[in-house]
Amino acid sequence: MPEVITKLIHKYLRPEKKFPHVWCPGCGNGIVLGALIRAIDHTDYTKDEIVLVSGIGCSGRMSVYTDFNTLHTTHGRALTFATGIKLANPRLQVIVVMGDGDATAIGGNHFIHAARRNLNLTAIIINNNVYGMTGGQYSPTTPYGALTTTSLYGHIEHPFSIAELAVTAGAAWVGRGTVYHAELLHQLMEDAIKKRGFAVVEVISHCHTQFGLKNKLGGPVEMMRAQKAMAVRVEKAKTMTPEELAGKITIGVLADRDLPIYTQEYRRIREAAKAALGGGPGT
Repeated sequence: MPEVITKLIHKYLRPEKKFPHVWCPGCGNGIVLGALIRAIDHTDYTKDEIVLVSGIGCSGRMSVYTDFNTLHTTHGRALTFATGIKLANPRLQVIVVMGDGDATAIGGNHFIHAARRNLNLTAIIINNNVYGMTGGQYSPTTPYGALTTTSLYGHIEHPFSIAELAVTAGAAWVGRGTVYHAELLHQLMEDAIKKRGFAVVEVISHCHTQFGLKNKLGGPVEMMRAQKAMAVRVEKAKTMTPEELAGKITIGVLADRDLPIYTQEYRRIREAAKAALGGGPGT
């Protein structure tokens, strides 16, 4: 194993926390975790300045394995816990890791309003099109017609596009990558962490155990090759016709805008309220 990787593992992971990990062999979560610790290592944040919050599901174990301030929360509520942390101590760099079901089903309302508020958080959403840990049920991103344990004859609902939903909801920065494009994924995460405002990274991953097997998509290698085939860089997509983009996904930075930060606005309103009541800054 290259020395630089070994150093990152010992620096950012908790070796006593149930390694080898619980993820299936070939799962994309390991690639996401590697990209995340490389991204953090390229920033100026210390481990004590980072808070990693996760919800329930396969990705939820990431907060257990990493040596930061961590919080493993309830299903769909990772962003609500993260909001409380950020309001209590805005100096902390809060990163939230969620799955597609966790973030956009039971957590969907929290997701769109966190984007609308423009909290200074980084949200990493791992999209594998299914509820992997709980039995392979369909999620809000399951493709139309796909087979799952709760759509045995084909899924009849149409999926969310997480990245486009984030853009529409008002997120300051939105990027999308795949676990195949690992170097791009690391760069997207680094840019998202450095961005002032609500930054979202959608990660197209795979669940070969629950989704790939049922839909005859092959193992992790075949599913990652499919990601390579369907992914188009944002810059190239601008030169393509709608027909050429059919069945493709754009990867790269989808939105980057500067908006008022919620914690700063909240502090401004609080101080104005204190002044109106005749109190000073320490009131």
